[in-house]
Amino acid sequence: MKLELRQAAHWCGAELGSAGGERVAAGYSIDSRTIAPGELFIAIKGERFDGHDFLTDAFARGAAGAIVARDKLAGARKKSGEKPLLVVDDTLKALQQLASAARRHWGKRVIGITGSAGKTTTKEAVAKVLSAKYSVLKSQGNLNNGFGLPLQLLKLEPEHQVAVIEMGMSNAGEITALAHIASPDWGVVTNVGTAHAQNFADGVHGIARAKYELVEALPPHGVAFLNCDDHYVSQFGRDFRGKAVYFGCGPCADPRAASIEPLGADGQRVEVRAGDKKAEMTLKLLGRHNVANAMAAIAVGLQAGVPLKACCAALAELEPEDKRGQVLTIGGATVINDCYNSNPEALKAMIGTLAAIPVGEGGRRILVAGAMLELGPESAAMHAASGKAATKAGVDVVIGVSGDARALADAAQNAGVESLFFESPEQAGEWLRTAAKPGDVVLLKASRGVRLERALDAWRAS
Repeated sequence: MKLELRQAAHWCGAELGSAGGERVAAGYSIDSRTIAPGELFIAIKGERFDGHDFLTDAFARGAAGAIVARDKLAGARKKSGEKPLLVVDDTLKALQQLASAARRHWGKRVIGITGSAGKTTTKEAVAKVLSAKYSVLKSQGNLNNGFGLPLQLLKLEPEHQVAVIEMGMSNAGEITALAHIASPDWGVVTNVGTAHAQNFADGVHGIARAKYELVEALPPHGVAFLNCDDHYVSQFGRDFRGKAVYFGCGPCADPRAASIEPLGADGQRVEVRAGDKKAEMTLKLLGRHNVANAMAAIAVGLQAGVPLKACCAALAELEPEDKRGQVLTIGGATVINDCYNSNPEALKAMIGTLAAIPVGEGGRRILVAGAMLELGPESAAMHAASGKAATKAGVDVVIGVSGDARALADAAQNAGVESLFFESPEQAGEWLRTAAKPGDVVLLKASRGVRLERALDAWRAS
């Protein structure tokens, strides 16, 4: 949203000198390395870096001005030259206030999406379906926290008719804070799992309560889209004062996936029923969990007036996101690159996907599972349970990578499955480079901090 600096200053409660208020911010950035000419730089102080240290770089790249903290003003003036400075007590709070004001000024429908797994895929699916009828702004990547969400809202323009915003959390209260900024009218909750369990003393119950914050934040005229196949999410509509729409695969859902036909590495064919209507779609996304994500998108689309067949046609065009279920071929082996993130529920779902894909002649199903982080004191046990799930699913080789993934590999080995453990992704990639063969199907999945994609790089290396 393009704003004169004087307007931006008013919206975020900043002090602005007499000069430069007529300048227009063409965009907004907290990263001096990527800021574009004409954008307003917000000097955020983070855990490792302080944006005030990079004001010179931001202005050299053409920043129109900067939001700076009052206690950093003297140094900021030396670095700014003649560029305007918007002075506040707290630059992060100012960014959030500015985004909140921009959202309210824009005034149209915002759809918030949260869940322990599948947020980004669901966000992409919802945006894809709504784009069949509307001009849609969607969150880029997974910018879903107190820094990224405001920057997404500041991209709102008058031509946008709806915004689809991802909302992440690792602690209680975070979704409430994000909802205060974004003011969502509709909310989608995909599921409740054990991601970030170490931050909740009462485990998954606390996580469920934190996810419910999105439903609590919706207005009386709002709509909550809830996965009726999830034990916790299916209960979120009981006290909701707005409208609850249930999606999924079970009889409680409308719309629902009436049948699912796996198509190997090519995806899956799904028959969808909504009321007295039915349609068929072929998803390029793998796994039953992605059927649930697609059903969430259809539920939103139908509520927004997109016909069922148009919803299905849009979803048929949806491609897997980077590192989120991409299907690759390396040396004749089929590779499922799903290493963007992981938790026990998501890993179990993808193990089921791996088990459903046919191998070539003499081929094996190989799981390369990196550590799942932030699971708390039960982490080793959760990893071991995942190793047992892989053996029950018929996986032929289990590779653990880093940290508590050792417990996963050990559990598989104790069940009689060929298993190895490597400390680093590169070591796992070296093993794949020498051991993987044509006809194999390989799944790679891990928490983001493991950087399991480096195993692919090592595998491809000559």
